[in-house]
Amino acid sequence: MGLFSKLIDQRLAAYQRELIETHYAEVETMYKQIRGWRHDYRNHIQAMKVYAAQEDWEAIRRYLDLLDTDLNTVDTVVKTGNAMADAILNSKISLAKSREIPVHVDAHIPVKLTISELDLCCILGNLFDNAIEASLALPQEQRMIRVYMDMKGTQLYISFTNFTADKKRLKSGKVFRTTKGEGHGFGLIRIDAIIERLDGYLSRNSEDGAFTTEILIPQV
Repeated sequence: MGLFSKLIDQRLAAYQRELIETHYAEVETMYKQIRGWRHDYRNHIQAMKVYAAQEDWEAIRRYLDLLDTDLNTVDTVVKTGNAMADAILNSKISLAKSREIPVHVDAHIPVKLTISELDLCCILGNLFDNAIEASLALPQEQRMIRVYMDMKGTQLYISFTNFTADKKRLKSGKVFRTTKGEGHGFGLIRIDAIIERLDGYLSRNSEDGAFTTEILIPQV
């Protein structure tokens, strides 16, 4: 039993390292895009000065429209008040949109959190990855991910909802079965372990094709 537990702990640790590396790679890609746009800013200004000198107002209008479209592709969508939450949410929103999955986020973190950035990254990253995976099994017009975060008194409240192909997902004991195959259930195990360690509350509910995870984490 001790050897089995040790092997599980090793696989969880390896999974966690891979998860963090993946999330930070996604965040770095997003910020590279932003830095690239800022680098080109001076060139954009010079181009518009040329059009202005020629009094080609229509060309300036077209150029501004192109810049507006370009900026929207890299602009920070969500600003919660917490840097780690912003980084993970925005990188995952960008990933979801690239896969034709609409995302609706209402997230506010007006206080300094006591939860570690590592734990927050694991929770949000896993929840988003699971929601994206489930959404990809649906026709494009049926896909949707909804995220809500806020403080409820002294507790951080996190809610993720997405539609699934299964009208009502099956449970194995107290845990919903994963459809991703061997090894992929570590994301759920990791979330459960973090919430238990932080003395938090976690609820998963599957009803009428919608899967919702709700989490409360004390912040005192």
